[in-house]
Amino acid sequence: MSKTAEKNNIKPDTILKTFWRDNDHFADLFNAALFDGEQVLNPADLMEVDTDVSSMVKFNNHAETVQKVLDVVKKTAYGVDFVIWGLENQSKIHYAMPLRHMIGDSFSYLKEYNEIAARNKSEKGFESSDEFLSNLKRTDRLHPVISLCVYYGEKEWDGPFCLADMLEIPERLKPLVSDYKMNLLQLRKSGSLRFHNADVDTVFDVSRSIYEKDFQKINTVYKEKAIPAELGVVIGAITESQSLINHALQSEKKGGQIYMCGALEELVNEGVQRGRQEGRIEGLQEGILKGQLEGIHANIRTCKTFKISKSDTIKNVAKEFSLSEDEARDYVEKYW
Repeated sequence: MSKTAEKNNIKPDTILKTFWRDNDHFADLFNAALFDGEQVLNPADLMEVDTDVSSMVKFNNHAETVQKVLDVVKKTAYGVDFVIWGLENQSKIHYAMPLRHMIGDSFSYLKEYNEIAARNKSEKGFESSDEFLSNLKRTDRLHPVISLCVYYGEKEWDGPFCLADMLEIPERLKPLVSDYKMNLLQLRKSGSLRFHNADVDTVFDVSRSIYEKDFQKINTVYKEKAIPAELGVVIGAITESQSLINHALQSEKKGGQIYMCGALEELVNEGVQRGRQEGRIEGLQEGILKGQLEGIHANIRTCKTFKISKSDTIKNVAKEFSLSEDEARDYVEKYW
């Protein structure tokens, strides 16, 4: 690892959270992903909201504190009231993602309910026993929570898109089971999205091209085009390229701009080095396997020479090489 990499102990998740906290970036992402590029969210209207929605869950006599912290949360005026917008960054496929989203949204609603209930109890303005029981006035309303999961992974998402995808539901019961939809944006499939913010568009465009190994496109489109170094850091975080992060951070010290051609050279070199390392590991594994097979063969040959029965040879091979009896039997039949 280079000295730069050692000094730059920056977590990719932190890089992405910082990027999306910018109101212009956040609004453009949601407008492109959820509203087909229509400018529904106005960056000037967005306000930062506490991302910690941890809560105490009570059931009968049992109470448990559950921790849940979202990546970025904003609220914005919408009509006469406001809407909560939540963002979650995901680098790997998660086969329980709709459930995670449902829990996160539920905790956001629970957090607001607890705040309203505490205010109502303090003011003691209940007009009926029903309001007193629920700590909620008949006219009280919670605010809608809209969450978006951005999946940056190189592989295509093959996980569930909604809660129903996670359930085995008999056909007759399907109309009775409540579903929960997850808003998912896949970076690899974001080519048709209408981004208006140049930073967001560049981050998605270059990251997609790197995944597709379309370096010719990057060289053509960005050959003479300098991009801000902080965008290089974000692209490096998404594509998990430490060399690109290092290149961008070094460029930031020199003037704050990077040229993707130079960054690509380091990216390709990093890929070559990674390939060599994987090749060495693969070669080592092949060597170990080859040595084990030779040892099994020799063991069986020795047992046969000393007229040890097949059944005892199977037990001996299984014990010596930590194999199941079926595996040992297959080897004995092969080499006897």
